[in-house]
Order: sequence, then structure tokens, then C-alpha cells
Amino acid sequence: DHYRVVDLLGQGGMGSVFKGIDTVLQRSVAIKVLKEVTVPFAKERMLREAQVTAGLSSEHVAAIYQVGEINGLPYLAMELLEGESLEARIARGKPSLDEMIRWSREIAEGLAAAHAKGLVHRDIKPANIW
Repeated sequence: DHYRVVDLLGQGGMGSVFKGIDTVLQRSVAIKVLKEVTVPFAKERMLREAQVTAGLSSEHVAAIYQVGEINGLPYLAMELLEGESLEARIARGKPSLDEMIRWSREIAEGLAAAHAKGLVHRDIKPANIW
């Protein structure tokens, strides 16, 4: 497609996330690719979740830019988030009470926006929270 992969950002059970460049709009993006479509309805679920997520309006949810398929593998092009995961931040040392309260509020706001649209995040964990 019109994305150039720059680096591997992470891998999980269902797929991989790459840092990429949108060569048309000249911006950095995150590209999430399913590993293999062996789970029944995985492609359909990914498309449905992308459609719902694209309709969210929350500063605490990454924006979806495009859904596509290349070489038989579905992908999402989405906002590339700066910073670090909650997992990495916690590994650097104990956060302050103020930080924990702010993060909890922001996580709850993002999840509430998703839930209001009928979207349930199936993998909430510190590594998936930025």
C-alpha cells in the first residue's frame, strides 16, 4: 500500500505492530498486522472493531486512519503514539500517587468512550496502555 515499514514496535499473540511512514501524507503511523487469519472471523472482527474505534472521539484512544489488506493479511494504520507503555513506565520505578490517579482517570475515560460505542477491549494490560 502507500505505507513504508520502518521498524517493528511489538508483537503479540494475534499480530505485530510496526512503525511506518504514510508516503502520501508524510506522517508516521503505527501499522497493526494480523499474523495469520487462523482464528474464525478474525478479519471481520478486526474490521468491525476498526469501524467502531474510528467513530470514537476521545483523546485517550488511538485514532484509526485506514483498514486494508496486503498479501492476504489485514492491517490497521493508526495514530503512532509517542512515549512509553505503562508497563515500561512502571518498570522504571514506582509512580507517584498523582500519576497513578491521573492514569487511572485517563484509562477509564478511554474505556468508557469505547464501551459507549459497544466496543470491548479484549486485552487490557500495562503493555497495551500508552
